[in-house]
Amino acid sequence: MLKNKTLGSMLIVAGTTIGAGMLALPIASAGLGFTTALILIVLSWLLMTYTALLMLELHQYASADATLNTLAKSILGKRGQYIANFSMVFLFYALCAAYIAGGGAQLQEKINNALGMQVAPQVGSVVLAIIVATVVTAGTSTVDKLNKVLFSIKLIVLASLFYVLTPYVHGQHLLDMPIEQGLVISAIPVVFTSFGFHGSIPSVVKYVGLDIKSLRRVMMFGAALPLTIYVFWQLLSQGVMSQQSLMQSEGLTGFVNNISNIAHNPHITTFVTIFADLALATSFLGVSLGLFDFFADALKKGNGNLDRSKTALITFLPPLGFALFYPKGFIMALGYAAIALVVLAVFLPVAMVWSQRRRGTPTTGYQVRGGTLGLAMAALCGIAIIAAQGLQMTGVIPSLG
Repeated sequence: MLKNKTLGSMLIVAGTTIGAGMLALPIASAGLGFTTALILIVLSWLLMTYTALLMLELHQYASADATLNTLAKSILGKRGQYIANFSMVFLFYALCAAYIAGGGAQLQEKINNALGMQVAPQVGSVVLAIIVATVVTAGTSTVDKLNKVLFSIKLIVLASLFYVLTPYVHGQHLLDMPIEQGLVISAIPVVFTSFGFHGSIPSVVKYVGLDIKSLRRVMMFGAALPLTIYVFWQLLSQGVMSQQSLMQSEGLTGFVNNISNIAHNPHITTFVTIFADLALATSFLGVSLGLFDFFADALKKGNGNLDRSKTALITFLPPLGFALFYPKGFIMALGYAAIALVVLAVFLPVAMVWSQRRRGTPTTGYQVRGGTLGLAMAALCGIAIIAAQGLQMTGVIPSLG
């Protein structure tokens, strides 16, 4: 049973990480060249895996159902709790609103085609929110089962895409160097956010239990799977097209059309569309599950049907409302996603572990290697990511959107 939960939890971590934003990686890193993009991807993976393990170091001294709200309050006090709660709610509401709006538009198109008629624009978003809310409210076990199915299909689609495109990879395209240094800095926040799964860690801990050995395996393998897929995806996308052609692609649509023309295969568009739908679904499930458990803990809601229904309303109604009535608001909020994720996934784990260790953590417990130097390096990486985002926002370096 534990092995089944461990595998399912790995896929929840990987599914949350590999969102539809993966498709934007080739566009974001177009001007970097393959080697530089690979270095950024590996460094981001190392940072996020390290801070995920820091979270496990903290969880071993708390109850199995503790969330970031509980951990921050007990270790950093009220001020730390407020910072943690604001970062969590701000980031996850913005992400959920984006998934509801984007996924709702895709679902609405499919409903229109199936019914042969035009339904109201809001229908797709409402239906998607209800479906995901129902699954999440049913519990982590239900999310696990559905996520396994969706992730398996996603892997099959990706394997098909790789099989079709691999013959068109040209080695000389992979030797390109960065066109300008500013583009490297611009890509840092985009690559960093493509490894964001930390909001779902408390849900995974609650599901697996406080078995640190199994949880370490979940975090390390769960984060390694997206790394492997990202590397292959970069290899294909930057190997099939020249750097100049990749930079001239007009967004994701232009990129997909270009590789379809190069491979002379119209099915590529279908593969990418299916992958985007599945990536959005698995990421939405992971993010909303983390937010659901966070609110259940913060608002002291129980596991009864009535309490879980109330938690679901708090989790899904606000982002649904934003997606339907204030689309520009959440799109603006997504511009700050990297900053909120740095606070949530880097600064808070580092600060809490540093504080916990200063109190005199028992030597028998699990402790992430690296000591104070490791914590300092992680914090410096977080500062560098925020600085890169700030330089984009002020127009000092090119913005990748």
